[in-house]
Amino acid sequence: MNTRLIAARVITRIFQDGQSLTAALDANLPAIELSKDKAFVQAVCYGVCRHYYRLDFILNELITKPIKDLEIKALALVGIYQLSYMRVKPYAAVSETVLATHKKPWAKGLINALLRNYQRDQASLEQKADSLNWVTFSHPLWLVQKIEHDWPEHAQNILRENNQQPPMSLRVNLARLSTEQYLQQLSALAINAVALDDCPSAIILERPVAVELLPGFMDGLVSVQDVAAQLAASLLDVQAGHRVLDVCAAPGGKAAHILEHQPQLKELVAVDIDSSRLLRVEDTLQRLKLTATLIAGDALAPQGWWDGQLFERILLDAPCSALGVIRRHPDIKLLRRADDIETLQALQQNILHAIWPLLAPGGLLVYATCSILKQENEQQIAAFLATHADAQEVIIEDAAWGIATSHGRQIITGTAAMDGFYYARLVKIA
Repeated sequence: MNTRLIAARVITRIFQDGQSLTAALDANLPAIELSKDKAFVQAVCYGVCRHYYRLDFILNELITKPIKDLEIKALALVGIYQLSYMRVKPYAAVSETVLATHKKPWAKGLINALLRNYQRDQASLEQKADSLNWVTFSHPLWLVQKIEHDWPEHAQNILRENNQQPPMSLRVNLARLSTEQYLQQLSALAINAVALDDCPSAIILERPVAVELLPGFMDGLVSVQDVAAQLAASLLDVQAGHRVLDVCAAPGGKAAHILEHQPQLKELVAVDIDSSRLLRVEDTLQRLKLTATLIAGDALAPQGWWDGQLFERILLDAPCSALGVIRRHPDIKLLRRADDIETLQALQQNILHAIWPLLAPGGLLVYATCSILKQENEQQIAAFLATHADAQEVIIEDAAWGIATSHGRQIITGTAAMDGFYYARLVKIA
């Protein structure tokens, strides 16, 4: 099959069905036999999503009327992306993309003409694209405006980092070996990596590798997890004998890290509303040889699954806009809408209200999101504190990471190789 056509079909699933890039790739990559072809399709799809708003702007400059066939529109974007960003020989990019129209012969001349016109007028088209801020950074205008409003001094860096490929970060299982020992194992395999001072368990690889090439991965020595996400376990300050609740726990990386961090817990209960996603949590725990109580349940209605026993620690990794992980999931820029934020803010607030009664007096709740919007983060905590007299913020002091905000700390995307993340700690007054 033509790899450009497969890439276009993946992108069409995002346009047409609102499917995530990961799900669309999972559905289409099995049809490809050669690993190099799979890698090409994946690179094209991630690239088109990452640079969609710029590519779409240029495409609209090349046509006189919209392309109603979404697959052909996607194919045009695939062609422009190859010519603009990839090391594909121009004649191959054009000819192979044109060949991908074989089942829709009416589109052959259209794709050929617009790609030839792009080649001829590339310099002027790119210059025109650079005249508009949201096109330059390839983000929807509403998102650029929100980021500039919340983080005027950091906005350009955030927008720029969102379009970069993220590093591959590892979490060393410190219950089994030290970070230095694992670095030695990597070095023996000529895999270059560095440790980070801000997070004792974290390692950043110089370049990504397949997990099966990581020493001890299947034996539980190491996991793939962003550095920012690894901060949760230490912030929760779990102690031996504690009963811990991980709310919205899938895919299970933070739950596993908590268990590695403190193996003498009384119990860790991991709750997620999606039973299919809990299977990923189970797989993670089995690989790491860890044990937790997994419950498929709605965080908004704990009465349906809670046994009445209070928890000394609660981690609420709240459902959010995920705008801090755009560099890992560039399709977020296509799928997220401005009016999603208020809906998510209400959901976060309602979950906080529903879960708070499960925390024991003197207990600690860590609120986390992978968002960079104040509306979902510090403003959310401010609203909660204003309505709960038995809640008090525990300031995150002496942290070498993130920015202190009115409540909690915010990690700006790309800082110290981390995703955009937010943390706040709340204690229940006895």
